[in-house]
Amino acid sequence: MADSARALKLAGTIKKLVARALETEIKDPRLGFVTVTDVRVTGDLQQASVFYTVYGGEEERADTAAALASAKGRLRSLVGRELGIRLTPTLEFHLDAVPETAATLDKALHEAHQRDEELRKLRENAKFAGEEDPYRHSDEADEDGKA
Repeated sequence: MADSARALKLAGTIKKLVARALETEIKDPRLGFVTVTDVRVTGDLQQASVFYTVYGGEEERADTAAALASAKGRLRSLVGRELGIRLTPTLEFHLDAVPETAATLDKALHEAHQRDEELRKLRENAKFAGEEDPYRHSDEADEDGKA
């Protein structure tokens, strides 16, 4: 098994190589505005998972996924030529869900902030149902006159 430092270094190199190849080498019209966000290489350096995001809607994502699937062999040979290692890792492309997750979290935080503001406004005009301090204190006398 290779050490994790080598796997991390190889992942960074593959990320740069794939991003550059998508920009300059692959001329598929289905390929949208793609950003390679991360690459993870297995410990034995045999497989590389390439995570990417696509600007646009569902149609652009589907077209880009098809373009990446058809260009997988070409990208692997480009990466293998540049890396110069004995075995070139296989490339698997995965759509990165980080932007959608971030958007969902932003929306939830915005809703929570709005609810907090509504509660703050309600508290400003709120009045106590009974006495302001309903608890008995030690310095006060009770009904029998005992302290």
